[in-house]
Amino acid sequence: MRIEGIMGDALTEVELDAQARDARALPLMDEDTFRGFYDRTARSVWVYLSRISGDRQLADDLLQETYYRFYRAGRAYESETHRRNALFLIATNIARDSMRRRRHSQVVVALPDRDELAGEDRTASRAEGRTDLARAMEKLKPVQREMLWLAYAQGASHNEIAAILGLKSASIRLLLFRARKKLAALLRRRLP
Repeated sequence: MRIEGIMGDALTEVELDAQARDARALPLMDEDTFRGFYDRTARSVWVYLSRISGDRQLADDLLQETYYRFYRAGRAYESETHRRNALFLIATNIARDSMRRRRHSQVVVALPDRDELAGEDRTASRAEGRTDLARAMEKLKPVQREMLWLAYAQGASHNEIAAILGLKSASIRLLLFRARKKLAALLRRRLP
């Protein structure tokens, strides 16, 4: 027996049963499993979001949204690595959406000036180096920033980076090389 769907598509009883089961399905992770996964991954996801967004407070909000969407997706994953990659993919997409919205609203994130750090000792020079790196990273394209962070801060493989960013894995090596080269050039401009 066939029944017409909303869009006029013919659905079999088996397809209708499958859709009904999907609608009633509970998330595949119980609370304890999700809490453990959160505990293992939250810090690295927050740092990633903080770096690519340039705003620690925004990273808090993006982190909550990332885990909310991840949990609501209710998918089964082959392994912990696959689950983690899916989480970073969601985080990347949420961060990109946020940056797009910020760009449209013309909000600018201000970084401390070099003068604010002048006059301090060795700690100031380290902070200045971090500020220079933050400024240089800010001048990179978002995809370059994301790639560098995933590769060097998170230790993601080229295949994992490709899956998270939606790129071809064969191109990651060249794209990382270009991103490193551009970052190095930006940092050299700041040196005396």
